[in-house]
Amino acid sequence: MGDSAKRFETRQLRSVVQRVVGHETSDGAGVNLRRVIGSPELNMLDPFLLLDQFRSDDPDDYIAGFPPHPHRGFETVTYLLHGNMRHKDSAGHEGLIRSGGVQWMTAGSGIEHSEMPEQIDGLMDGFQLWVNLPADQKMMTPRYQEIEPEAVPVEQHDDGTVIRVIAGTTLQGTEGAVHQIAAQPLYLDVSLPAGSHYEEQIPLGHNAFVYVMAGPLEVAGTELAAGSLAVLGEGDGVVLESTADSRFLLVAGKPFNEPVARHGPFVMNAEAEIQQAFADYRAGHFGTVEG
Repeated sequence: MGDSAKRFETRQLRSVVQRVVGHETSDGAGVNLRRVIGSPELNMLDPFLLLDQFRSDDPDDYIAGFPPHPHRGFETVTYLLHGNMRHKDSAGHEGLIRSGGVQWMTAGSGIEHSEMPEQIDGLMDGFQLWVNLPADQKMMTPRYQEIEPEAVPVEQHDDGTVIRVIAGTTLQGTEGAVHQIAAQPLYLDVSLPAGSHYEEQIPLGHNAFVYVMAGPLEVAGTELAAGSLAVLGEGDGVVLESTADSRFLLVAGKPFNEPVARHGPFVMNAEAEIQQAFADYRAGHFGTVEG
């Protein structure tokens, strides 16, 4: 690491407690994707409700996109590695997420939106993560944090490690682009050269996972292949090592430890609130958007 590297101090390093490969499925108007969180293997990892990767060079796998659909009670995080995604909502807000960009949408009390892919050289590659909201924020006014690719902070180490910091603060003090999220998330995209290692601190009590985009990658003696997710156990730090050039997401967040009632696009705390969400949506009572 560089001369400014801080000393890595930890009481307990996290290890791998579960490995998940997810399953192939489709969503929206037939978009093919790999679902890792929200799958039979891992229903949720509080506060994370879903993690999908969509990657294909076949336009038939994704070009139909996600026509207008509602959300209430949680946040959707779209991170594009390659391609564009045009979005539009019922409050008149629209825009374009470009390669390397992030949209952190807090659905709150309710919004209807569409997400339509726009291919670049035929390839679409990216992730959507669903993050829960605590009971006292589920009915907040919807809002967006939209981060252009150039605005995502990048941390570089002397060994060639590159970290794109979407949310949270790294051990070296690089602060992410997204702020004021109830789950206090850490969301990092890390590129790790062969033969190197990466150290990061994670708050005690926060749930955390690693998703390997390119590997293999090793965590506390457990080797992870590309396309696999590792749930990390308790601790306040993690060390990741590469035997080949690797790239992975490191994500952590504060669990809310609240009841979860979910049905399709709505995530609340009780079934009666789900039924109210459907009634409000049919009546056109979803809120306006901030930001």
